[in-house]
Amino acid sequence: MILLTGVTGKIGGETAKQLIAKGAKLRALVRDAARAAELKAAGVELVVGDIADAATVRKVLNGADKAFLLLPNGEQQEANEKQFTDLCVAAGVKHLVKMSSMEATATAETPIPRAHWAVEEYIRASGLDWTMVKPNFFMQNLLASAKSIREQNRFSLPMGEGTTGMADARDIGAVCAEVLTGKGHAGKSYEITGPEVLTFNEVAERFSEELGRKVEYVPMPMGQFRERMTGILKPWHLNAVCELFQEIADIGLDHTTDTFRKLIGREPISLRQFIQDNVALFRG
Repeated sequence: MILLTGVTGKIGGETAKQLIAKGAKLRALVRDAARAAELKAAGVELVVGDIADAATVRKVLNGADKAFLLLPNGEQQEANEKQFTDLCVAAGVKHLVKMSSMEATATAETPIPRAHWAVEEYIRASGLDWTMVKPNFFMQNLLASAKSIREQNRFSLPMGEGTTGMADARDIGAVCAEVLTGKGHAGKSYEITGPEVLTFNEVAERFSEELGRKVEYVPMPMGQFRERMTGILKPWHLNAVCELFQEIADIGLDHTTDTFRKLIGREPISLRQFIQDNVALFRG
């Protein structure tokens, strides 16, 4: 039995789909069963509850051999993930797979990567077999800009001239499914990127070429982004996201990895393919 968290999100959902295709026996902890109705119909056992509630987590871990830990970024994320780790140890879980990020390092300076790193270290010291899956930027984040690309031929993000090695969520899900069902992954940290390092101006060029019309990237001042997201994100989350995006703008990523190819045996999905697969959203 594999216990999943985060299945109503992009990465967790893809991981669940690909595990279902592998015939894995799955249980998922969800806050809203309606959002996971398709997974239930596909045979995933759903338990409704809050991951912060230790009693619920004990219940859902009962009988699980492996667990997949993916929580949304937030002020209580580190505490909840450490508690989840302790409860995995108590429940006799054999292998814990954590979704982290490439920015999570011992020298991380911004809140979200620092929290990821702290939990990674906690898991490594727990005695559990573990695997860390550490992607960079998700191509699916660009779906939030589909309306402006479709209607205004432009998109705006507070990334400046920063670079990413953006990967498709379907590929991240494939890695997670392999780690949860394959062998030889214990004690490994897998940094996952797409096939290219891109600036967001280069992202706009890919959209222009695939859509057959000029699409422009307009860097958004961080102050404007903060104002736009005030009231949408809680203060801690907003500050943490702004710091993370500023780090992308200031530093970015300067390399890709071949980890995906080695694990899955094919090339990662390119941004061009992602645009083609979602062309109806961007073209209208």
